[in-house]
Amino acid sequence: MTETLPEAVRPRAKTYFENVAPAHDWHHVQRVANLAETLAAEDDPDKRILFSAVWLHDIGRGREDRGEIEDHAEWGAEEAEGILAEFGATEHEIRAVQHCIRAHRFSNDVEPETLEAKLLSDADNLDALGAVGIARNFCYGGEHGEPIHDPDLPLDDDETRAGATSMNHFHRKILRLPSRMYTDAGRRVADERRAFVETFIDRFEREVDGEC
Repeated sequence: MTETLPEAVRPRAKTYFENVAPAHDWHHVQRVANLAETLAAEDDPDKRILFSAVWLHDIGRGREDRGEIEDHAEWGAEEAEGILAEFGATEHEIRAVQHCIRAHRFSNDVEPETLEAKLLSDADNLDALGAVGIARNFCYGGEHGEPIHDPDLPLDDDETRAGATSMNHFHRKILRLPSRMYTDAGRRVADERRAFVETFIDRFEREVDGEC
C-alpha cells in the first residue's frame, strides 16, 4: 500500500527531535497529532495538509533552543519545503503546510488563515493547557534555569514578556491561550483545561502561604 503524505513525512520529521529538550520533544508532537485528530472530527480539513503540518511544525525547535536560529516556525517552514517536495506534495500543498507551520507559533504575528492552520494552532496551544501544560511549564522553566516561584517578584513587578518564573508564566501566557482558540472544539477544550490550571494555581498559592 502506498504511504500517504503525512505517513511519509512523519519518520523524517522525527529525526529532527533526537536532542530536543522534553518540553518540546517528539512526545509533544504526538500529543498535538492526537489533539488535532480530536478537533478535526467536528470540521472537514484537508488531512494531508493538516497532519503533514503537525509532524513538521516543530522541526526547528531544537535549533532555536540551541541558539542557532531565531524563529523555529520560519526556519521549519523553509525546511519543510524540501521534505514535502521529496515526497510528492504539490506546490499548493507545500504552501499550505508552510502557512500552518508559520502560523502555529504563539509569539509571532502570523494569523492562521485556513482551517488546517487554525486546527494546528489550537492543538498546539491546547498541549500547553491542562495537566500536561502544567508539567510542560515547569519542565521548560527547569530547562532554562528559571525559578518555580519568587515571592519577591510578583506579577505586577515582572517586566518580562513571558514571565520570569514558572508561576508568572501561567498568568502571562498559559491562561491567555483560550482567547487564542480559533475553532469551537478548541474553545471548549481550552475552557475546561484552563479551569484545571486555575485550580492548580489557587492550590499552589495557598500552599506557598503556608496553608495546610
